[in-house]
Amino acid sequence: MPEDTSKSPQSAKPTVRIICLDSQRDLCRQTKAIFGADDNVVVSFEKSFEKVLDLVEHEVCDVMLATSTLVRDGRMDWLEYVEMLTAKSPWTQVIFLIKPRELVLASKALKAGSYHYAKLPVSDEELKLLVEAALESRPSVDPNSQAIRQNRKTRFEDMVGVSANMKNVYRMIRQAAATDIPVLLTGETGVGKDLAARAIHQLSARVDKPFQVVHLGALPPDLAANELFGHAKGAFTGAGEARAGAFERAHGGTVFMDEIATIDDRVQISLLRLIESKRFHRIGGSRTIDADVRLIAATNEPLEDAVEGGRFREDLYYRLEVFQIPIPPLRDRPGDIPLLIQDFLQRYNRDYDKRIIGLSPETMSILNAYEWPGNVRELKNVIHRAVVVCTGEVITPQHLSKRIRPGDGSRRNIILPVGTSFEEAERKLLEKTLQATGNSRRYAAAILGVSRGTLYNKIKKYGVAKIHKQEK
Repeated sequence: MPEDTSKSPQSAKPTVRIICLDSQRDLCRQTKAIFGADDNVVVSFEKSFEKVLDLVEHEVCDVMLATSTLVRDGRMDWLEYVEMLTAKSPWTQVIFLIKPRELVLASKALKAGSYHYAKLPVSDEELKLLVEAALESRPSVDPNSQAIRQNRKTRFEDMVGVSANMKNVYRMIRQAAATDIPVLLTGETGVGKDLAARAIHQLSARVDKPFQVVHLGALPPDLAANELFGHAKGAFTGAGEARAGAFERAHGGTVFMDEIATIDDRVQISLLRLIESKRFHRIGGSRTIDADVRLIAATNEPLEDAVEGGRFREDLYYRLEVFQIPIPPLRDRPGDIPLLIQDFLQRYNRDYDKRIIGLSPETMSILNAYEWPGNVRELKNVIHRAVVVCTGEVITPQHLSKRIRPGDGSRRNIILPVGTSFEEAERKLLEKTLQATGNSRRYAAAILGVSRGTLYNKIKKYGVAKIHKQEK
């Protein structure tokens, strides 16, 4: 008998997942009765919003039906909960079901990001229409793509992070990209100044033109000038033919000069002339070349110190620092470490054909506590090594370098004076952990070794969430 090919996998209708969040199963039973005949609809019951948050980490939830019962009995902060759910799963449509005279709760639900609300009891016909309308209104994204989940909230161009300090960097990058003035990127080694430079170029009107990178710190002075300005034929022994430099090759685009503090006085003078006149000469050449380029410089050494020490020209410094963007070290980016780890995990899983799903709570605690003197570059190398040596699905402390593990004196400390009560010590620990994780409940719970429900109860008990938001 010939095989029936009328229903190919490509034409199969995707499964719709509906979660009923309630203290009782009545709503779930009603929803199953409405959609039970449809094999492509899966209806499940949950009475814990923590479990829903965990579920959307690895499964798709299309619609969530939630009643006001869990809000009224104080078991959840609806505003905070929907905000977290929206951040994790932006394609999930939330329908909030309230009892009469609960319009204030409905208003809060809509402000928090709920799709719609309805009054209980809700008829089968109305519930069916609400769910169908919610499905039609879903955002047009691929809910099975973990990359999309992560990128929607955590990525800016090629940079990853949602901390307040990084959001300020993103704001300044947008401002810089809208102009053509020189930009000076400052910060410690490994913070990602190269990514910031590329983001400025990608957001600018020069995005379709070349982006030239010159690592000046790796070049001797004579080669630095040659790399930037190029040379004419016969300019020096061995110059058998002319060569265009970075400024010429990047015509119409951007030149990024890393470690600008390392260039000598002669190169500084030539660079100053280029900035002032928008023209330059190749080494040994007489022809004037127009320099239609955007200049971005970076340094891990404060240029004002180099000026004071006589190693950098003051006039060039003032030309370059017209728009300065300081890139914060990783230790000053609370909450960004887990996001960066996830980004690196995805990258190295692809590179090495691994299936590592994440880090153990103890491992995450160690990485969050480490000071990261090498910043993002060091974190990247640590995760790279861990992925290579890990043979299972979870990275544990044994996969980390010895210098990263506890006991090297690099962990952050919380100092409590003698006489501090147990409750005050617990409150302080909770507050500092939330600060260190950027107010991430998920990772704070992992670091403290408690369930998310226990963490929420402690937050409510001590009012730490309010304190943290005020500090932010």
